[in-house]
Amino acid sequence: QVCAQLCRRPCYCPWVPPRCPRGSPLVLDGCGCCRICARRLGEPCDFLHVCDQSQGLVCDYSTAPAGTGATCNFEDDEEGCEVNGRVYRDGEVFQPSCKIQCRCLDGGFNCIPLCQEDVRLPTPDCPYPRRVEIPGKCCPEWICEAQDQHLLRDARAVSPLLPFPCQEWGTEWSACSATCGVGFATRVSNQNRYCRLETQRRLCMVRACPAPPAAFPVSE
Repeated sequence: QVCAQLCRRPCYCPWVPPRCPRGSPLVLDGCGCCRICARRLGEPCDFLHVCDQSQGLVCDYSTAPAGTGATCNFEDDEEGCEVNGRVYRDGEVFQPSCKIQCRCLDGGFNCIPLCQEDVRLPTPDCPYPRRVEIPGKCCPEWICEAQDQHLLRDARAVSPLLPFPCQEWGTEWSACSATCGVGFATRVSNQNRYCRLETQRRLCMVRACPAPPAAFPVSE
């Protein structure tokens, strides 16, 4: 009866199919006649405007009074989440990119990084560590550049301005090495001309050292 009322024969469809938003595929309407954009999770639907069945969605009339105002929902009423136009089931694990892994949970999602965000400090065997993108690998890796390469590059530098933005980073100054008198404190920072991590030192003094006790002559 619904088909007889809404579906016209023969079909008259637009010459150019509609351009669908990301995550909404082209499907046949409820009459099996014209190609339309499938409705996504939470979007309104009816007999003609069908939901995206590839995502497990159906037109849910349970909350619609008198059969109107239906929306696309999961067939088993499970919670889901939508990321970049794609719907994931509750509990489903997915990777939006090779660098993070996410889990759909109660309509939202939690993500953890898959690449280590460690900081490599300069060492004697690797005085100039640098993190670079490796072709064919997802996560950047640390490499050690030779000192002479840095010196050559520094000698050719005609301007102190770097060709890329330098995000300043540094640790807090350490405690003074001496409890009294002059000592030194250290930190690791990239706040220098070439935006390289380096160990920096500065003089410090917590307090003056007490004067040594005066020597008294030994009485005979």
